[in-house]
Amino acid sequence: MKLLLLISALMASAGAAQQPGDPFYLGTWKIVSAVVAPWQQGAPHAGDTAEMKSLVGKTVTIQPKAIAGPGITACKGPNYRLKDYPANMLFQGAFDEMRRKDASAEPAKIAARLGFRGSSWKTLETGCANELDFHFLDPSTADFALNNYVYTMKKQ
Repeated sequence: MKLLLLISALMASAGAAQQPGDPFYLGTWKIVSAVVAPWQQGAPHAGDTAEMKSLVGKTVTIQPKAIAGPGITACKGPNYRLKDYPANMLFQGAFDEMRRKDASAEPAKIAARLGFRGSSWKTLETGCANELDFHFLDPSTADFALNNYVYTMKKQ
């Protein structure tokens, strides 16, 4: 009987160990930098630049049922979907749109200039009204685009 209880306990603990933990994207992220988006032609609008300055240095907290952050980055009731995106789909297809306008614009090369290495990246579609998606360069670095800037966040 003791052996049966021991086996049962071991199986229960093994099952618990196999359950996935919190998704890697949950947690607090700091917006560490911003660059003018590659699709922006000319200087960014003054309002976009002011917004960028107000966001860099701030934190965004991705929670299971909300995203807490400054201004437009916040979202209640997200509908998360984690997908693999190739370069042409990053930033809601902006690189592909650049290629359609100019055949010499190669999405993979544009992505590489922003630090994306490889051929596909995890993307967290938030389903939020702000339409922000987070593209992960690695498990601790994510980019998002907003009003002609590409922002980089680091997990805290």
